[in-house]
Amino acid sequence: AQDISGAAKLNVLGFCVGGTMLASALSLAKARGENPAQSMTLLTSMLDFHDVGIMRVFVDEASALLREWMLSGSKIMLASDLATTFSFLRPSELVWNYVTSNYLKGETPPAFDILYWNADSTNLGGAFYTWYFRNTYLENNLKVPGKVKVDNIPIDFSQLSLPTYMYASIDDHIVPWRAAYASTALLPGADRFVLGASGHIAGVINPPAQNRRHYWAYDTSEAPVFPGMADDWLAAAPKHDGSWWGDWVQWLVSHAGKKKTASKTLGNKNYPVIEDAPGRYVKVRAVA
Repeated sequence: AQDISGAAKLNVLGFCVGGTMLASALSLAKARGENPAQSMTLLTSMLDFHDVGIMRVFVDEASALLREWMLSGSKIMLASDLATTFSFLRPSELVWNYVTSNYLKGETPPAFDILYWNADSTNLGGAFYTWYFRNTYLENNLKVPGKVKVDNIPIDFSQLSLPTYMYASIDDHIVPWRAAYASTALLPGADRFVLGASGHIAGVINPPAQNRRHYWAYDTSEAPVFPGMADDWLAAAPKHDGSWWGDWVQWLVSHAGKKKTASKTLGNKNYPVIEDAPGRYVKVRAVA
């Protein structure tokens, strides 16, 4: 991205597991003496897995050992298994609702873009899945400075001083908002935390034009305040109507460079365009 854009530093964003991986990648870069990012935005992401919410029913040593045995070698964690797990986090809405309406009543479920996105799961490399499960959900090693190593280099979030914006959704059942808030204690560059209404996807995807929902955030003119307890933060946070996007844009502008005319071409000599977006891979449904 630096090569293509010509920018010395980037404003980077990670969503859910993408945020966990982004913070880890920047920690790795920092340890290597690299500093590619101007700011970081984490959307519904966990760095501290002490409270994983309802997901805890699937997290124990026996489950980890079983998956490590099943996925040993070069095996794949199937998208269908992942999809089933996430569906059973909300069984009333995502499982039994369809048993009743579709199987028993013969009704066709109404089209719903967010649930279509939710159903578009992906296969994962077995080695990646089992490593991630053990070091995050089971043992919570990632938050401990130096406990986890990548390419034999220790990951240490306490060394990430870049300005960081964190967003969480109050009804998120995948990334509990209090767990997302815990990142403020791990990142020296924690600059702003915003809590939005709704859940994991609908809370994030909330265009301002719809003027829907609300969010909680401290006044931008005040210095960042992060009480140790998430509930203490919420008790003092003003509630704002509408989308949180405007708040994020305002913050992002303060960490961006001067505006420039958008390029009329994509890629460059080193990174030529492969094909039209979104690409073939995105359109392929995982086969169970």
